[in-house]
Amino acid sequence: MDFKKLIKTLGPGLLYAGAAVGVSHLVQSTRAGASFGFELMWVIVIANILKYPFFEFAPRYTAATGNNLITGYSKIGRWAVWIYLAVTIASMFVLQSGVTVVTAGLVASVFGISISTFWISAFLLVLTATILIIGNYSILDKLIKYVIVILALSTLVAVISAYFKNGFNPNPEMVKLFDLSNPVDVAFLIAFFGWMPGPIDISVWQSIWAEAKRKEMKMDIDIKAALLDFNIGYIGTVVLAFGFLSLGALIMYGQGQEFSGASAVFAGQLIDLFTSSIGIWAYPVIATAALATMFSTTLTCFDAYTRSMVPALNLSFEKLEINTPKKEKNWWIIMMIVLMTGTLIILGFFMSNMKQMVDFATTLSFVLAPALAFLNYKVVTHSHMPESHKPKKIFKLYALISLIIMTGFSAFFIYWRFL
Repeated sequence: MDFKKLIKTLGPGLLYAGAAVGVSHLVQSTRAGASFGFELMWVIVIANILKYPFFEFAPRYTAATGNNLITGYSKIGRWAVWIYLAVTIASMFVLQSGVTVVTAGLVASVFGISISTFWISAFLLVLTATILIIGNYSILDKLIKYVIVILALSTLVAVISAYFKNGFNPNPEMVKLFDLSNPVDVAFLIAFFGWMPGPIDISVWQSIWAEAKRKEMKMDIDIKAALLDFNIGYIGTVVLAFGFLSLGALIMYGQGQEFSGASAVFAGQLIDLFTSSIGIWAYPVIATAALATMFSTTLTCFDAYTRSMVPALNLSFEKLEINTPKKEKNWWIIMMIVLMTGTLIILGFFMSNMKQMVDFATTLSFVLAPALAFLNYKVVTHSHMPESHKPKKIFKLYALISLIIMTGFSAFFIYWRFL
């Protein structure tokens, strides 16, 4: 594949990265490093290994069939669409609240705004809906390429600078080790795992973005190009997760500092991690990169939830007859209003502690992940999937083992937490 064709192909995989690199990286990875040093690096490795097949199935399926995963769910039975719909409704308001409140905190910190984070969140949601209605898919496709590059370079420079400036020198008197017998530590571990590299929902979103790219750009993307696009985005999220954990470990671990639960204060602490290692001169670049990253996450999540609910509702309830572009757009706007309203209700009740909200959202994703992972496996191994595009036997075995382990983790957490 020549370079020009590669650049045109890139899009859904980077949108995946844009949705994944947000709360899981800027918040959870950094907190893991600040609280436990490099001790939880293994969580990043294990989580990405276990979840990889179920994310990979999305570009594989769309390249093979031209359809998104929700259409694939309908091929194996309406029950599968109902499961997806139930999982999405159960999680979308909480997850959108989590990413929006972090973005609002960054806006408040960067621009020195003193009004309530709730009203900043409301403004961001309205702005997001407006951008999507005006620009549709193409604006996401163009924006994310720049955002990810800026953030990646900023993080790389910050980590290298922090290492050569400070090394890894925690104060022995303030060092905290991870303790499996401590419920607080275990709860954070589950929350960290839940969105590393991101919720399984993103696999469905990526298939929808890939389908949209085919239609709007009038491009047919073969499976090799689709998987290359995905793998670039996936590997990028892993590297960035290591980068943010390293920043927290090199600068905050063992120094008697903790991240605040208030979103605006947390945002200021996050930017300070970069400027303390690179220098105050870098503040405009870092602030722009962090804000652009979180806003892109808010934008992609908002677009994905509303965009995915329309076909899910249509395939679940035939009486809706969402069978024309005009009706699709009308329902898309209706779902925007529903998501915006539900998100603001949650923010109104639970705005007091950003960390608790984020931990709840990521833990919920951890519990629900096996359900969507199972559906993705069923779709790519179903009889309607072209045989030449189905995963090889060894890859299917890998996916099954991962699914069993994830289900076991989820069942253990439910038993540990509630029984």
